[in-house]
Amino acid sequence: HKTLLMLVYSAGLRVGEVVKLKPEDIDSKRMLVFLKGSKGKKDRYTLLSETTLKTLREYWKEYKPTKWLFPGPDKERYITIRTAQRVFEMACEKALIKKDVTIHSLRHSFATHLLENGTDLRYIQELLGHKSSKTTEIYTHVSNKALMKIRNPLDQIFEEKGGG
Repeated sequence: HKTLLMLVYSAGLRVGEVVKLKPEDIDSKRMLVFLKGSKGKKDRYTLLSETTLKTLREYWKEYKPTKWLFPGPDKERYITIRTAQRVFEMACEKALIKKDVTIHSLRHSFATHLLENGTDLRYIQELLGHKSSKTTEIYTHVSNKALMKIRNPLDQIFEEKGGG
């Protein structure tokens, strides 16, 4: 279950996308995750982290999924969205997280952390599969951390001129 949650965060997936992943959707050569006919019926690629790939390989060795990366009890169907949500809820309980968060919070954090690390909003929009940049802007609310990194232009001018 750790693998599922790592994929949601590290690739910025919707819960409905992670449950429908197939083993062949993981492109370890190009370090990408392929999402076919996602929301809006649009195919897209998103990032695959090296850490997540290592965890995926361990998961693969242990469970050997064939049709679905995260199969349901009968192996012919993927796990339900509700099951994935319960996995997240149990992980939060185990980690003693009391905040009101959902599995979607991992996707939100993915976008916010990319923005804080300087990734252009247009790339984030593409990775998340948003049609409108307005949707992405909502996800990537301006954080205090990002605000504190901004240098005041007046201070910068005075420093360049030697304290004026």
